[in-house]
Amino acid sequence: MEGEIKEKLLNNHQNQDQETEEVQFKDKLWTETKKMWIVAGPAIFTRFSTFGINVISQAFIGHIGSTELAAYSLVFTVLLRFGNGILLGMASALETLCGQSFGAKQYHMLGVYLQRSWIVLTICTLFLLPLFIFTAPILRALGQDSDIAEVSGKISLWLIPVVFSFILSFTCQMFLQAQSKNMIIAYLAAFSLTIHVTLSWLLTVKYQFGIPGAMTSTILAYWIPNLGQLMFVTCGGCRDTWKGFSFLAFKDLLPIIKLSLSSGAMLCLELWYNTVLVLLTGKMAEAEVAIDALAICLSINGWEMMISLGFYAAASVRVANELGRGSSKAAKFSIMTTVLTSFTIGFSLFVVFLFLKGQLAYVFTENGKVVDAVADLSPLLAFSILLNSIQPVLSGVAVGAGWQSVVAYVNIACYYLIGIPVGVVLGYVFGMQVKGVWIGMLFGTFTQTIALIIITYKTDWDKQVNVARNRINKWYVRESEKNTQVA
Repeated sequence: MEGEIKEKLLNNHQNQDQETEEVQFKDKLWTETKKMWIVAGPAIFTRFSTFGINVISQAFIGHIGSTELAAYSLVFTVLLRFGNGILLGMASALETLCGQSFGAKQYHMLGVYLQRSWIVLTICTLFLLPLFIFTAPILRALGQDSDIAEVSGKISLWLIPVVFSFILSFTCQMFLQAQSKNMIIAYLAAFSLTIHVTLSWLLTVKYQFGIPGAMTSTILAYWIPNLGQLMFVTCGGCRDTWKGFSFLAFKDLLPIIKLSLSSGAMLCLELWYNTVLVLLTGKMAEAEVAIDALAICLSINGWEMMISLGFYAAASVRVANELGRGSSKAAKFSIMTTVLTSFTIGFSLFVVFLFLKGQLAYVFTENGKVVDAVADLSPLLAFSILLNSIQPVLSGVAVGAGWQSVVAYVNIACYYLIGIPVGVVLGYVFGMQVKGVWIGMLFGTFTQTIALIIITYKTDWDKQVNVARNRINKWYVRESEKNTQVA
């Protein structure tokens, strides 16, 4: 009898412990989910709005003519993504620098890093200008259709102000995200998108200014939120982290340049992957239809990618903040929460797009051949969306931890030594055309995703906390020495 009582008491005690652990886990999950969505929610909306600028421009230009649509799609997917990839990648160094410094409560360092990043990105942008000035001859040399290349050359000149807008856009966004203050970015993006829709309709449909009208609206849509972000940062929105313009921004640029280059290499290798897909498509039979169909699929894929990039931002900020704070367990928990949330959303969209097929193509074109081509590519689009729900989030983890150079090597191996060669063989040797190229590219992305999962799983996160602390201490010592010298 006494033994039965003891057993019941022991079982009750175990049940209470399990209930306590469940409550603690639920509270922990709820807290982490709120922190994740504070960054991910505005980031997703902002990226939807920003990407929407390009899609709206593409939709209005598509109704001007098929050649104009192909030209804009080519310039946007190849040239603008090229510049976007370099600048976004180099700016992502701020995600590591600002995120870990903010977690360590070294707030004063964020403003100096922001200004240094402006300097590095401005220099980089100047080197990119020849690509936009000489777009037409470059595309002809790469074997693109002459008419498409000619119109692309005209559009690319309009995109030069857009490229310069990336300097403020990317850096301010990452500066604010590190502090979880990115709601202002979402408000500005929504306002800009509204202006863009209205102006695009007025300038291209009502007054029929054609490409100049559409591109004028595009330029304004990019610059309006930038000016708003800059005013928010410099006029009191970030009192702890923005201490004014400083000459210290021009000193000790080498660490920023090194991390920016590794960050740029990592992200560019990912973004340029789809660029190669479009270039390979341009040399196939019925290139105009193939490019239009592929561009529409990539636009739809890009819309969904904005969700994943929102979780990419959340992963990088949460991991960087927790490593800077010195908590390896919290960093691992944030990774698990973000990856599972993103995958759940991605799987739901995978099912939806698997059954929609080519219906969404009518938003961009009235050409029946293009619509049929989009329908044929829709299964591949659905699988791309599924992979997108995991791979970018793991890349965000790498940025938060400062592994950019490691992931750059992984990207080279998986994308350019596996994905592209397989795509070329399937597309050209086996005659599968666009589908073959895309299957090869998906195989490369799948391989890269598996590699990132293994790297993340096997990482010693306690060691990563020490790495982050050492990095922050070095930055702090440098800044303290400079402040002493200036004083």
